Amino acid sequence: MSDKTVKIRLVKGLRGVQHRHRLSVRALGLNKINDVRELKDSPQVRGLIRTVNYLVRVEL
Repeated sequence: MSDKTVKIRLVKGLRGVQHRHRLSVRALGLNKINDVRELKDSPQVRGLIRTVNYLVRVEL
């Protein structure tokens, strides 16, 4: 298995966002604006990122 990681930053607030999208952001471990998490790159994480792509930014 590869040890690749992906760095995710929450760039927008969660006010007025669908409840399911809030849960996806929480599952990524993000709470406040500008929170950054480094997670293992997996299909599950990529799916969560794709769901809330308008709220997060993927950094290298």
